[in-house]
Amino acid sequence: MIYLDNGATSFPKPPGVGAAVMAALAAPASPGRSGHAPALAASRVIHRARKALARLFGLGDNSRLCFGPNVTWALNAALSGLGLGRGDHVLSGSLEHNSTARPLMRLKNEAGVDWEIVPPIDGRMEPGEFRRRLRPDTRLVVLNHASNVSGALAPARAIKEVIGPVPLLLDTAQTAGSVPLEDAGSWADILAFTGHKGLLGPTGTGGLWVRPGLSLRPLAVGGSGSLSESLGHPDFLPDALEAGTANTHGLAGLAAGVEYVLETGTGAIRDRELALTGLFLEAIGDIRGLGLLGPGPGQGDRVATVALNLAGWSSSDLAAALERDHGILTRAGLHCAPLTHQCLGTFPGGAVRFSLGPFNDEAEIVAAARALRTLAGQKAG
Repeated sequence: MIYLDNGATSFPKPPGVGAAVMAALAAPASPGRSGHAPALAASRVIHRARKALARLFGLGDNSRLCFGPNVTWALNAALSGLGLGRGDHVLSGSLEHNSTARPLMRLKNEAGVDWEIVPPIDGRMEPGEFRRRLRPDTRLVVLNHASNVSGALAPARAIKEVIGPVPLLLDTAQTAGSVPLEDAGSWADILAFTGHKGLLGPTGTGGLWVRPGLSLRPLAVGGSGSLSESLGHPDFLPDALEAGTANTHGLAGLAAGVEYVLETGTGAIRDRELALTGLFLEAIGDIRGLGLLGPGPGQGDRVATVALNLAGWSSSDLAAALERDHGILTRAGLHCAPLTHQCLGTFPGGAVRFSLGPFNDEAEIVAAARALRTLAGQKAG
């Protein structure tokens, strides 16, 4: 098996991740709910994950980093919690995942929010386009840091500079762990992340960080382990956004994954992934009938995701043939990002996505390119 679907979830995980999950599962306690030693140990597991992520994102106050089940939850918590309503203008990129597009559409339909999509220039988000569309009633800018389809990397910090005091909600699903973000806490306003992709942790983990001065209405309320004498939910972070028992074993694995990333270095991970991506792009560049989406060879403003189509093949049939005949796992279709495919001209058929990770090697990349060449030849013949 050659696994090239890291954009969906990373595989394999560092060895310490599974060990941390199993150790937490073997513990008998729930964090923040009791005062005995195992419960305190479980709380330290959560703190370890919070501390590691704060270091990764350059956050001064890790108490404002809140955990949830995934980045979709985080984006919904942010978009629902800001209290946006009629008369509020929201800008978003056009390369957004449905994790932001669907909550924004609901806010538009149900709350009267004026949602405007900023079109790309040559497949990329341009800061000047955001500046040009700012209005006095603009309350939020939402940005996918990197497209999960084309791999194009948005100039997020430059966009924040041109929008000034308007809050920026940054979706780091495709960049956290593989693109250096050690200074993000100094310029982003809300960071949403998921644990099971570049952070190399388990599924069922994710969350968001909210800068001081911003507050969110909780998406859910209930048990928090604090202020139990009151029927009012706590209004301080992280408790305000962490109702219910935490996923202790998942966060134990996430802490181990993030610590691996920190030890290896996001710069080193990025260099390796871009080198493998460059090798792949060069190897497939002359395949007849191949249509590439996103940045081409030598363009560094991307992540290790390559989407393409091959003449004579539907995306689903091509992905099936790659798995059946060559043992290569990819993802076909619209990738939960119809806005992106509409921009790229590949809607509704979609494309086949090859998403590389830090544990892929050169031999696998060469094999994937060879498989594409073979399949292209079958249709040409």
